[in-house]
Amino acid sequence: MVVTNDVSLPTEEELTVTELNLSTAALRAGAFHLGKSCENPNNEFMLCRLELDDPRACITEGKVVTRCALDFFRKVKKSCYEEFMQYANCLDKSSGTMAFSHCRKTQGVFDKCMKDNLDIDRPEYGYFTRAKIHHTERPAPPKREKKVYEDATPGLPEDYPKPPAKYGSRFHWLE
Repeated sequence: MVVTNDVSLPTEEELTVTELNLSTAALRAGAFHLGKSCENPNNEFMLCRLELDDPRACITEGKVVTRCALDFFRKVKKSCYEEFMQYANCLDKSSGTMAFSHCRKTQGVFDKCMKDNLDIDRPEYGYFTRAKIHHTERPAPPKREKKVYEDATPGLPEDYPKPPAKYGSRFHWLE
């Protein structure tokens, strides 16, 4: 993106938000429940990004997603901290790739705690890949008009003389 004098950049205060200060293992441990819990704000943010194609226009939606994630992990910390930490620790130390397959027992304990205390089910396999319709209050962006260009190479007039080809036809087998 080329920045000129016409481009207005957001201020430092607009960009400053409380960060989600978690390890990769912790984010992986809570990813499925977080995705289900914050699905609507995340879909709103992604819709804004795709429709407007300008990251500056979606700062507010991004802040809502970050706030939702912070609230989610605060709830997890209040109600399922031990189970969550066991699951995250298992993911971190069981394999170099943080594979879920090695930690199914701790995952089950964490899932049960999330269901009992926060009433959030772990989404079934393939949930996030399904096509869904997202309803939004934000107005649709204006449609871009198609550019129409005049034909740069006008055709020959109908009465223009067409002599036979000097060296014969390219399609000699048709003659």
